[in-house]
Amino acid sequence: MRLMRKPGSEMSLSRLRNQLDQMFEPDFALSDLFNGGWMPAIDVMESKDKLTVKAELPGFKREDLDVSVHENNLVISGERKTEDEQKEAEFYRSERFYGRFQRSISLPYSVDTGKIDARYRDGVLTITLPKSEQAKAKQIQVAAD
Repeated sequence: MRLMRKPGSEMSLSRLRNQLDQMFEPDFALSDLFNGGWMPAIDVMESKDKLTVKAELPGFKREDLDVSVHENNLVISGERKTEDEQKEAEFYRSERFYGRFQRSISLPYSVDTGKIDARYRDGVLTITLPKSEQAKAKQIQVAAD
């Protein structure tokens, strides 16, 4: 089943479900859903010393992406420019999204901004955010009496 908006701007049920799920995230902008905007899918993984964020951004050029950290928020933004439409007879279909996006992710702790690494390869942006020394867990020795 597909939800129809206007010709050439179809939205799949699974995409709508994903966007509705994102509405419950504190950083979701409701206006993005209703203004035809889109947001890349992301994974956020935490390890002992770092946070790793992966964003699916196929079709982008590295220079069209911006990554920044502001007030304990990771902000990923960019723009995918349209290509020539592919037309077949009198019918055409467009399911790919174009235009600007911005995705903000609240960081659960402070990070060492001087050591953040961002790499874009094969349509995936991988951002590594090392924990600051204050955010790392400290092992405390227990003394015996």
